[in-house]
Amino acid sequence: MKTVIYYFTGTGNSLAAATRIAASLGDTELVPIAAFRNTAARLAPGAGRVGIVCPVYFTGLPAMVAAFAEHLDLSGAEYVFSVVTHGGGGGAAALRQLDGILGAKAGRGLDAGFSVGMPGNYILMYGSPAGEKRDRILTAADAELDAIAGRIGAGERVTLPYAPLLRLARAIVYPRFRSRVHGEDRTFTVTEACTSCGTCARVCPAENITMVDGRPVWNHRCELCCGCIHLCPVEAIQARKATEGRQRYRNPSVGVAELERRRGAVSGDEA
Repeated sequence: MKTVIYYFTGTGNSLAAATRIAASLGDTELVPIAAFRNTAARLAPGAGRVGIVCPVYFTGLPAMVAAFAEHLDLSGAEYVFSVVTHGGGGGAAALRQLDGILGAKAGRGLDAGFSVGMPGNYILMYGSPAGEKRDRILTAADAELDAIAGRIGAGERVTLPYAPLLRLARAIVYPRFRSRVHGEDRTFTVTEACTSCGTCARVCPAENITMVDGRPVWNHRCELCCGCIHLCPVEAIQARKATEGRQRYRNPSVGVAELERRRGAVSGDEA
């Protein structure tokens, strides 16, 4: 059965997860959700099996993913699944949010949903794990993703997890996140260490960064993926003083060039 996996990624965790699942399933097209950031058209994937892979932000979906889900038409899909990646706290509330959006807007909800712990990267609050700790988390995630891919390949129906405390947390913190997210880049600054390489602009999934006189300018449509902060090769981008000295992160199986290439281009030759 042909599979289409739509993904959203900032520092590579969700792209790495989508890529690993795709390799196991075979005959799978990977499509960046960022490719549809400027369209309001209904989208029918044209595949029997459809997946959405993304991180968890503030117990819910990234704003771009939530908006994208509202434009999907999954009435022709035989099997719909989601995998959400998170640095801690679980993905139950995000999966149920996605199921609700798809059920109301896309013609059907999820047949299965899974959450996978990966190295946390919300650098505005903490530094990412490094070294052996990071590697242990990634090794465990790979094993979990392989098991998940097997369940997806078998067409297993999986009841979505239910976490009352996460649901309560989402009701409290997520609306504030959604109302403020696009303007959160107002706290981002660039130091004199900037080399004008433009990496930040090229990796941004929201195309939120413009290079002006060789320095990044943020345009207030931020998704708060923090990819620009993490992926700057000289750590010149900060969020005021909050991020100074904190460990940066990129999923080691996903290179910066791949993040640039996959930012918004749809390719039909992924497997």
